[in-house]
Amino acid sequence: MTDDRPYRRGRPRSFDRDQALLTAMHEFWQRGFEPVSVAELTAAMGITPPSLYAAFGDKKTLFREVVERYQQTHGTFFATALAAEESVRNGVARALRAAAVEYTRPEHPPGCLIINAAVNCTAASADITELLRAQRAANITALRERIEADVTDGRLPAGTDASRLAVLVGVILQGMSQHARDGADTNELLAVAEATMLAWPQTSTRDR
Repeated sequence: MTDDRPYRRGRPRSFDRDQALLTAMHEFWQRGFEPVSVAELTAAMGITPPSLYAAFGDKKTLFREVVERYQQTHGTFFATALAAEESVRNGVARALRAAAVEYTRPEHPPGCLIINAAVNCTAASADITELLRAQRAANITALRERIEADVTDGRLPAGTDASRLAVLVGVILQGMSQHARDGADTNELLAVAEATMLAWPQTSTRDR
């Protein structure tokens, strides 16, 4: 039975911290950062507010830990798929297909937490909005650098606009995430992924 009395020094917490963190992740993922109150979080997690503060800090600190855990688990699919292919074009194609699957898995909320959790945040949560914006920007920068490397290596044509392609992928991922939240299934998102690749220049014949 869960003991949700406030944690006191010298007495170990009796609730499953990892499970509580996963529950909080799903709450933020489904509803966003601001719409979920501390009372709603603790009710879902099966603990009291004092236990939340003792184990995780305040709501924003909890959310930052949720983002970190998401990046280590659900959020790894894009980088993993990209790294599995020698050319960035094939890697992006693979990663977008992976996104179509990941964004529609029935065991967790649809879409992407990093994309959706700061929707409708007010100025009071500007730091949370910036946290997620910075993460998305870092992902686009990393992809742009990978595209530039392929241009340098001759896998993509000289003159390929690396920044434009990287931003395109970022925007498509945001759209796929929202489309999943609107009820789109995996096949619908796979079609989006396939159409996106029509905008990419072909790789050299050695990478096809």
